[in-house]
Amino acid sequence: MAHEGLWEQLLGLEGQETALRAKCRYLSNPERYVIKMLNIEYEVNLLERQISSIQTDSSSIPAEFLEQLCILAYLINTQDLPLADKLVKEEALPGGQFFFRGLHSLPTGELEKAFGDCPETLYQITERFDAERREFGDSSIELYVLPRVPLTVVIWAKNEEFPARASILFDKTAASQLPLDALGTAVNLAVKALVKAAAGDK
Repeated sequence: MAHEGLWEQLLGLEGQETALRAKCRYLSNPERYVIKMLNIEYEVNLLERQISSIQTDSSSIPAEFLEQLCILAYLINTQDLPLADKLVKEEALPGGQFFFRGLHSLPTGELEKAFGDCPETLYQITERFDAERREFGDSSIELYVLPRVPLTVVIWAKNEEFPARASILFDKTAASQLPLDALGTAVNLAVKALVKAAAGDK
Protein backbone atom coordinates (compact mmCIF):
# COMPACT_ATOMS: atom_id res chain seq x y z
CA MET A 1 0.00 0.00 0.00
CA ALA A 2 1.20 3.50 -0.84
CA HIS A 3 2.28 5.56 2.20
CA GLU A 4 1.69 2.65 4.60
CA GLY A 5 3.93 4.20 7.25
CA LEU A 6 2.03 7.49 7.11
CA TRP A 7 -1.33 5.70 7.41
CA GLU A 8 -0.07 3.87 10.50
CA GLN A 9 0.94 7.17 12.09
CA LEU A 10 -2.39 8.79 11.26
CA LEU A 11 -4.40 5.87 12.62
CA GLY A 12 -2.59 6.25 15.92
CA LEU A 13 -3.87 9.81 16.40
CA GLU A 14 -7.08 10.92 18.09
CA GLY A 15 -9.55 12.05 15.46
CA GLN A 16 -11.12 15.16 16.96
CA GLU A 17 -7.79 16.51 18.18
CA THR A 18 -6.24 15.95 14.76
CA ALA A 19 -9.14 17.73 13.06
CA LEU A 20 -8.72 20.68 15.40
CA ARG A 21 -5.01 20.93 14.62
CA ALA A 22 -5.61 20.53 10.90
CA LYS A 23 -8.64 22.88 10.68
CA CYS A 24 -10.72 20.18 8.99
CA ARG A 25 -13.69 17.95 9.86
CA TYR A 26 -13.65 14.54 11.52
CA LEU A 27 -16.70 12.36 10.90
CA SER A 28 -17.73 8.88 12.02
CA ASN A 29 -19.53 5.95 10.37
CA PRO A 30 -17.15 5.50 8.64
CA GLU A 31 -14.31 7.31 10.39
CA ARG A 32 -12.94 9.91 8.03
CA TYR A 33 -11.54 13.39 7.69
CA VAL A 34 -12.85 15.93 5.20
CA ILE A 35 -10.19 18.46 4.28
CA LYS A 36 -9.66 21.09 1.60
CA MET A 37 -6.56 21.17 -0.57
CA LEU A 38 -6.36 23.87 -3.24
CA ASN A 39 -10.06 24.56 -2.63
CA ILE A 40 -11.06 20.98 -3.45
CA GLU A 41 -12.57 18.80 -0.72
CA TYR A 42 -10.94 15.45 -0.06
CA GLU A 43 -12.26 12.59 2.05
CA VAL A 44 -9.70 10.60 4.02
CA ASN A 45 -11.31 7.24 4.80
CA LEU A 46 -9.48 5.69 7.75
CA LEU A 47 -11.11 2.26 7.54
CA GLU A 48 -10.31 1.74 3.87
CA ARG A 49 -7.13 3.82 3.93
CA GLN A 50 -8.25 5.71 0.86
CA ILE A 51 -8.24 9.38 -0.07
CA SER A 52 -10.61 10.72 -2.72
CA SER A 53 -11.51 14.16 -4.02
CA ILE A 54 -15.20 14.99 -3.76
CA GLN A 55 -16.62 16.29 -7.04
CA THR A 56 -19.44 18.80 -7.46
CA ASP A 57 -21.82 15.99 -8.45
CA SER A 58 -20.92 14.15 -5.20
CA SER A 59 -18.92 11.51 -7.05
CA SER A 60 -15.33 10.92 -5.98
CA ILE A 61 -11.98 10.45 -7.70
CA PRO A 62 -9.06 8.64 -6.02
CA ALA A 63 -6.35 11.09 -5.01
CA GLU A 64 -3.03 10.88 -6.80
CA PHE A 65 0.10 9.63 -5.03
CA LEU A 66 1.51 13.11 -4.30
CA GLU A 67 -1.86 14.48 -3.20
CA GLN A 68 -2.09 11.62 -0.73
CA LEU A 69 1.42 12.35 0.52
CA CYS A 70 0.63 16.01 1.21
CA ILE A 71 -2.66 15.33 2.97
CA LEU A 72 -1.33 12.52 5.15
CA ALA A 73 1.82 14.45 6.09
CA TYR A 74 -0.28 17.49 6.92
CA LEU A 75 -2.77 15.63 9.13
CA ILE A 76 0.09 14.02 11.03
CA ASN A 77 2.36 17.05 11.45
CA THR A 78 0.29 20.22 11.42
CA GLN A 79 0.12 22.33 14.56
CA ASP A 80 -2.57 24.56 16.04
CA LEU A 81 -0.58 27.76 15.50
CA PRO A 82 -1.74 31.18 14.29
CA LEU A 83 -0.15 32.51 11.12
CA ALA A 84 2.86 34.71 11.73
CA ASP A 85 1.67 37.07 8.99
CA LYS A 86 5.29 37.41 7.93
CA LEU A 87 6.18 36.29 4.42
CA VAL A 88 9.52 34.59 3.83
CA LYS A 89 11.34 32.93 0.97
CA GLU A 90 12.03 29.21 1.08
CA GLU A 91 15.64 29.64 2.23
CA ALA A 92 14.44 31.48 5.34
CA LEU A 93 12.48 28.44 6.56
CA PRO A 94 14.30 26.18 9.04
CA GLY A 95 16.44 23.88 6.89
CA GLY A 96 15.16 25.50 3.71
CA GLN A 97 18.48 26.96 2.62
CA PHE A 98 19.86 23.45 2.15
CA PHE A 99 16.71 21.60 1.11
CA PHE A 100 15.32 23.79 -1.68
CA ARG A 101 18.19 23.24 -4.09
CA GLY A 102 18.68 21.29 -7.31
CA LEU A 103 15.81 18.87 -7.83
CA HIS A 104 14.01 20.43 -4.86
CA SER A 105 14.16 23.99 -6.23
CA LEU A 106 10.79 25.69 -6.41
CA PRO A 107 9.17 25.62 -9.89
CA THR A 108 9.13 29.38 -10.44
CA GLY A 109 10.14 28.90 -14.09
CA GLU A 110 6.79 27.28 -14.82
CA LEU A 111 5.00 30.32 -13.38
CA GLU A 112 7.16 32.66 -15.46
CA LYS A 113 6.25 30.81 -18.65
CA ALA A 114 2.54 30.68 -17.82
CA PHE A 115 2.05 34.23 -16.54
CA GLY A 116 5.06 36.30 -17.65
CA ASP A 117 3.44 37.54 -20.86
CA CYS A 118 0.18 38.46 -19.15
CA PRO A 119 0.36 38.64 -15.33
CA GLU A 120 -3.31 39.63 -15.18
CA THR A 121 -4.18 36.01 -16.05
CA LEU A 122 -3.33 35.19 -12.44
CA TYR A 123 -6.29 37.28 -11.30
CA GLN A 124 -8.63 35.60 -13.75
CA ILE A 125 -8.24 32.25 -12.01
CA THR A 126 -8.38 33.37 -8.37
CA GLU A 127 -12.00 32.38 -7.79
CA ARG A 128 -11.54 28.67 -8.44
CA PHE A 129 -8.80 28.57 -5.79
CA ASP A 130 -10.63 30.90 -3.38
CA ALA A 131 -7.46 33.02 -3.61
CA GLU A 132 -7.08 36.67 -2.64
CA ARG A 133 -5.25 39.40 -4.51
CA ARG A 134 -2.09 40.83 -3.03
CA GLU A 135 -0.17 43.97 -3.90
CA PHE A 136 3.23 42.61 -4.90
CA GLY A 137 4.88 42.67 -8.33
CA ASP A 138 2.71 43.06 -11.43
CA SER A 139 0.25 40.51 -10.07
CA SER A 140 0.13 38.42 -6.92
CA ILE A 141 -2.28 36.20 -5.04
CA GLU A 142 -2.46 34.32 -1.76
CA LEU A 143 -3.96 30.85 -1.91
CA TYR A 144 -4.21 28.06 0.62
CA VAL A 145 -2.74 24.75 -0.40
CA LEU A 146 -3.97 23.30 2.90
CA PRO A 147 -5.93 24.97 5.72
CA ARG A 148 -2.82 26.17 7.59
CA VAL A 149 -0.49 26.51 4.59
CA PRO A 150 -0.96 29.68 2.54
CA LEU A 151 1.30 30.49 -0.40
CA THR A 152 1.83 33.91 -1.96
CA VAL A 153 2.60 33.81 -5.68
CA VAL A 154 4.14 36.93 -7.23
CA ILE A 155 4.62 37.58 -10.96
CA TRP A 156 6.68 40.28 -12.68
CA ALA A 157 5.97 40.70 -16.38
CA LYS A 158 8.74 40.39 -18.93
CA ASN A 159 9.68 43.54 -20.80
CA GLU A 160 12.35 44.81 -23.17
CA GLU A 161 14.95 44.95 -20.41
CA PHE A 162 14.13 42.02 -18.14
CA PRO A 163 12.70 38.52 -18.47
CA ALA A 164 9.62 37.47 -16.53
CA ARG A 165 10.16 36.67 -12.87
CA ALA A 166 8.13 34.73 -10.34
CA SER A 167 8.43 34.26 -6.62
CA ILE A 168 6.74 31.94 -4.14
CA LEU A 169 6.54 33.16 -0.55
CA PHE A 170 5.56 31.31 2.62
CA ASP A 171 4.16 32.30 5.96
CA LYS A 172 6.96 32.00 8.49
CA THR A 173 5.08 29.10 10.16
CA ALA A 174 5.03 26.89 7.03
CA ALA A 175 7.74 24.47 8.17
CA SER A 176 5.80 23.90 11.41
CA GLN A 177 2.83 22.67 9.39
CA LEU A 178 4.53 20.36 6.88
CA PRO A 179 7.93 18.66 6.60
CA LEU A 180 10.00 20.34 3.89
CA ASP A 181 9.67 17.46 1.42
CA ALA A 182 5.87 17.53 1.70
CA LEU A 183 5.90 21.33 1.59
CA GLY A 184 7.88 21.24 -1.64
CA THR A 185 5.43 18.71 -3.06
CA ALA A 186 2.51 20.94 -2.04
CA VAL A 187 4.09 23.86 -3.89
CA ASN A 188 4.53 21.74 -7.00
CA LEU A 189 0.88 20.68 -6.89
CA ALA A 190 -0.19 24.31 -6.49
CA VAL A 191 1.95 25.49 -9.41
CA LYS A 192 0.71 22.65 -11.58
CA ALA A 193 -2.90 23.59 -10.80
CA LEU A 194 -2.29 27.30 -11.49
CA VAL A 195 -0.56 26.63 -14.80
CA LYS A 196 -3.33 24.23 -15.86
CA ALA A 197 -6.00 26.77 -14.94
CA ALA A 198 -4.19 29.51 -16.86
CA ALA A 199 -3.92 27.33 -19.95
CA GLY A 200 -7.64 26.67 -19.78
CA ASP A 201 -8.41 30.37 -19.65
CA LYS A 202 -6.43 31.27 -22.80
